[in-house]
Amino acid sequence: MKRFLQLLIYPAAFTLVLACNPSKGDMSLEEMYTHKADSIIAIMTLEEKIGQLNLPASGDFTTGLASSSNIAEKIKAGSVGGLFNIKTAEKIRAVQKIAVVESRLKIPLIFGMDVIHGYETLFPIPIGMSSIWDMELVEKSARIAAIEASADGINWTFSPMTDISRDPRWGRVSEGSGEDPYLGAQIAKAMVKGYQGDDLSLNNTIMACVKHFALYGAPEAGRDYNTVDMSRIRMYNEYFLPYKAAVDAGVGSVMTSFNEIEGVPASANKWLMTDVLRDQWGFNGFVVTDYTSINEMVEHGIGDLQKVSELSLKAGVDMDMVGEGFLTTLKQSLDEGKITEKQIDDACRRILIAKYKLGLFDDPYRYADPERTKKEVFNAEHRQVAREIAAQSFVLLKNKDNILPIQKKGTIALIGPLADNKENMAGTWSVAGRFDQAVSLSEGLRKAVGDKANVIYAKGANVVADSLLESRVSIFGKPTYRDNRPAEMLIQEALAAAKNADVIVAALGESAEMSGESSSRTDIELPENQRDLLKALLKTGKPVVMVLFTGRPLALTWEEENVPAILNVWFAGSEAGDAIADVLFGDVNPSGKLSATFPQNVGQIPIYYNHKNTGRPLGEGQWFSKFRSNYLDVSNEPLFPFGFGLSYTDFNYGEIKLSGTALQGDQTLTVSVELTNSGKYDGKEVVQLYIRDVVGSVTRPVMELKGFQKVLLKSGETKTITFEITPEDLKFYNSDLNFAWEPGEFEIMVGGNSRDVKKAKVDWKE
Repeated sequence: MKRFLQLLIYPAAFTLVLACNPSKGDMSLEEMYTHKADSIIAIMTLEEKIGQLNLPASGDFTTGLASSSNIAEKIKAGSVGGLFNIKTAEKIRAVQKIAVVESRLKIPLIFGMDVIHGYETLFPIPIGMSSIWDMELVEKSARIAAIEASADGINWTFSPMTDISRDPRWGRVSEGSGEDPYLGAQIAKAMVKGYQGDDLSLNNTIMACVKHFALYGAPEAGRDYNTVDMSRIRMYNEYFLPYKAAVDAGVGSVMTSFNEIEGVPASANKWLMTDVLRDQWGFNGFVVTDYTSINEMVEHGIGDLQKVSELSLKAGVDMDMVGEGFLTTLKQSLDEGKITEKQIDDACRRILIAKYKLGLFDDPYRYADPERTKKEVFNAEHRQVAREIAAQSFVLLKNKDNILPIQKKGTIALIGPLADNKENMAGTWSVAGRFDQAVSLSEGLRKAVGDKANVIYAKGANVVADSLLESRVSIFGKPTYRDNRPAEMLIQEALAAAKNADVIVAALGESAEMSGESSSRTDIELPENQRDLLKALLKTGKPVVMVLFTGRPLALTWEEENVPAILNVWFAGSEAGDAIADVLFGDVNPSGKLSATFPQNVGQIPIYYNHKNTGRPLGEGQWFSKFRSNYLDVSNEPLFPFGFGLSYTDFNYGEIKLSGTALQGDQTLTVSVELTNSGKYDGKEVVQLYIRDVVGSVTRPVMELKGFQKVLLKSGETKTITFEITPEDLKFYNSDLNFAWEPGEFEIMVGGNSRDVKKAKVDWKE
């Protein structure tokens, strides 16, 4: 605080601030920061207070509908509280200097960026990270991202995204952790811990921002930004848990979502932002909108810009991203008595407190250190960790006759539009990444085999046949390098490359920006021209391994029936090519498990494992029965279930053993199962615990994930895996939205995925 006082240029203000700041020992840290923030608010003009609520984009990177202009002049005038998506320590230092030297009150700016799955060292996209099922590695990825971003001047990230989604048509499923609230909650906690550490004032931690609050992952028709409508009991039981987990973990900020909830857009929804977030969950950080979401409420139809800005402030929103509705209308709304100055003060206070927590008043330049940038950003150590983590995110979907792993000998035909494209390895939302430094699959394979094998490459097909569509998914510095020759010519070239090969590796799927924001799809099958290439390759009779790049669950029914081996690699980040080679050649045994169900076709959507029964459920093992809940043309089953993932070895589960079958009150149930690695490779298995509350006051899902452990077993080794269940694990929100458990019969399930489980029952009384 001393530094801040020295910068004040008005003597009266200096005296007031000094008088209002007690010693640290007199109160808690939170109370001290609040008192200090209030001392600043006392000397601020109304315009300066409102200025703290304004978050423009820097212009380095912009998305959405608008970007701010004349930013430097606004900073000098005290009309900017922070900036986002500006990169490099030098630039950030220069902009911060404007705030702390040239503005009246010298209040430092907060600098944010979409550090979603790494900074310059990129990790797998979030849906890929969620397939690891290892919270230590998830936290480690966020820790490295925080180290790199903070070294380059960033002190705030718009991550983690914790939106539950059961609709793979929605492009932003790639940015979340899948369909399950329990798994999503564990990942949310790990990410917040990785970003924020134990002390936000340390210069290698950054403030996290959980998003998008709330329900953004359930839009109608899977179309981005679209309407969401669901019951409150569903919100609490199926969608809220990951957001709340982030709040419980101490997340510093929350971002509003674009969608409406119960007819009111999130950024104006007081029930959501105040009643739930602050009053029920005890959140004490600040709330920021998503990009221009206040302005976009005009199109929703709830008022003009002044009205929607008023509604947002009154709902509990503190900072307006880019739209400048607060900056341009709040003074008029105050003059007209539509809002109070206390509401402005409350928002301003929360933002100032965040800046205190980040240590910005002590040293506004603490996060902009060019020397740290040279040492800590995109270094060899971080890239090695990214490679190791990426390899554990891959999900082996099929491996007929143990085609994988392949050997480092002979001739390998590497074919496909994603085989030699380093820029697309990063996946979506990788704004700080060094795409030119990424490792392509072609490069990774060639490095791995050295002079032991020959790798022959041919593109074989474009990402999609339609050039207009391809232009939509070839943006943000991630070209697809379209080949305008006829499709048949590309296929013939691929067949020529495959003619003398011992094995064919087909690198197919989506390009990086075919998923992500504003990348919804109605057709989630492999593009037809890529399937034509795949059919031609299969006709050669040679073993074909499909390396699948995707940011969403795809409908791969034909591929599952016809392709002998499928390895889903998502988009694995900076070290993708090396990590894929590690798994293809068996240097790493794949251990990823799906965090989202893969449907047989788009008509099954939404499809998810923890569904409820109807009154006419299909019988176990049945495909179709008239007057039951099923389809005429396809079974109810998914193509690949939640939690699914194969290994190069085999894991056998013994029968479940329970510490008791009749429990009472707050007793603990111990669940154990013997797991044996019966194959010839060492490997990791994710042991998953599910329960079913058989009878409830409201209907309960057929199963719910309640625990998991990722364990390493050597070939031939057996381990006893143990879980403990208490009544806390049995709780749910009832029709009165009370969080409680109900006595009765419970089914306990343990297995390697949500479909293949061992079962036992227990009766639990009050």
